[in-house]
Amino acid sequence: MTTLVSHQLNDRVRGWLRHLWRKSTTPDDWSKDGEPHPWWDQYSVEPMLSFPRFDLSESSYALLLMGRKTPAWREVYTKILDELILRHTTFWAAVDWLTKIGPDPDRANYPRRYKGLMPKDLWGQYDVPGWTANGVEPWGLQPDPIGSDGNLFFRGFFALLLGIHRSVSGEDTWDKPFEMAGLDDQTFPWTHGKIASFLAEQWQAVPHGPHCENTKVWPYCLSAAGLGLQITDLSTGSNTHPVYDQWAEDFLRKKYLDFDARGNLRSVGMYYDPLIDRLHGAPRAFGLAPAFYILPQDRSLAETLYRCGVGSVGWDRRWLPVLNPGGQPRFLSVGLLLARELGDHTTARRLERKLGGFENGRFFAGEAGAEDDEFGFFFGYDEPWPRGQESALLMLRDLLDGEGDWWRAFNESDAEKFSAPTVVGVDYPSVGLCSAWNDSESGNLELQTYVATRNARGSATTFRVSSLPDSANVSVLRDGTPYGNWSVTGPDQIEIRTQVVDHSFQVHTGYRGNAASRAAGQGGGESSHSSRVLNRASLRPIELATAGAALAGGGGCPCCAGA
Repeated sequence: MTTLVSHQLNDRVRGWLRHLWRKSTTPDDWSKDGEPHPWWDQYSVEPMLSFPRFDLSESSYALLLMGRKTPAWREVYTKILDELILRHTTFWAAVDWLTKIGPDPDRANYPRRYKGLMPKDLWGQYDVPGWTANGVEPWGLQPDPIGSDGNLFFRGFFALLLGIHRSVSGEDTWDKPFEMAGLDDQTFPWTHGKIASFLAEQWQAVPHGPHCENTKVWPYCLSAAGLGLQITDLSTGSNTHPVYDQWAEDFLRKKYLDFDARGNLRSVGMYYDPLIDRLHGAPRAFGLAPAFYILPQDRSLAETLYRCGVGSVGWDRRWLPVLNPGGQPRFLSVGLLLARELGDHTTARRLERKLGGFENGRFFAGEAGAEDDEFGFFFGYDEPWPRGQESALLMLRDLLDGEGDWWRAFNESDAEKFSAPTVVGVDYPSVGLCSAWNDSESGNLELQTYVATRNARGSATTFRVSSLPDSANVSVLRDGTPYGNWSVTGPDQIEIRTQVVDHSFQVHTGYRGNAASRAAGQGGGESSHSSRVLNRASLRPIELATAGAALAGGGGCPCCAGA
């Protein structure tokens, strides 16, 4: 089944974009002597993800999808991504690697809620996940957060953020050397390509995969890192991703998934400690977390983890209450996104209702004197801003239109947008574009403006259309009637003068598509992963009712038996 692509940003997405703009363009100090603004989420999923850099990476996913919905308007997404990446080069982005040195001196005083995060027999003698342990043997102290043996989750999610920037913008901004903050005020030069190459080469040399925290290898973080390599390959033409495919085949499937003699999945590994050859197992539902990142890389494996995770908590069974074993919105949000991606409509409806009871999505005023232009999900947190990580994940629901959309974002190049007519110079955040795409059949650029900041309504504004085949042969309609308040400003560019009001524009450009660009891919050469083919048959709704039959003794899904 082919999903019709929506070219519209709805009201909630526009409000979320407005909030991301304010967060990212409001100066704050992420240096060692400063502190991030408190709206950057360093509170969620403590102690593993409670660092502000995870807000940076997870905020980028919506921008990737927005860039695919409005391919002819990308400048605001690029600006936000630049600000996110700039913060990812700072002390506070790598604060755990630069401050959590050696074994945790507080091991004996961990709260009881941490007990499920480590082997029972090592309680009080073992570092909790989230303690990076820079300096422990056999690696010693390593000052560079990127060029280290451990800290995989830092450079892995960074590679994903950088790959998303390149995919959205088409610009090589971050392939020019930049400085990464390190230990004792040292800095280290890196580029996007160098990070991807370093990660791939290191991964190739370590069969079990690089460590996140020292001594712990997580499929969750490694799968995010693999996705970063995949979108890097798709957007630049490099070939770094095969290391993930090899690791997933040789290690992830064989080491982290525990099956009984009958072939039933009993548990999913949370992380592996190669120093003591110890896998810390978790319930099957934990497999939903890495499945979100695995799916664009290995759909069949992600579907297995999804089916088993959903079956183990009964989300697919109409007669059972919807449980939230993780106790946080993330678990339900990821389950919902996967259900929609895989066409499991029953589970998606049930999770929608569950989240609807406490997601607390609302428009709000971003600053004193402003109107309710921003949007976010506040959940049950008594906080003045929507919590970044949790809100960013649930916002993807409004951007993923149907089955396979998440897969396509990382496997199907939309590189043609970089040579097609493009809107630039939009006076955001006064005005925005909720639709901006080229119809190659009609030769029209379809645009819809909207009021992004209500206090600016009615004011004069302009924007330009560049990369036109011939600006002398352009015509413009506004709200369906000929419009004349525009001028040619160059052989391939025009300027349109209007007001900050909701309008539709149809610019006849004569652009009919660029077959050469479509064939080449974004990087000028086709990587092994840009040509992946989605099995359309696998997009049929999953018949998870078979899990219930297994419970009743009627056979069915073996991985969910005994759930």
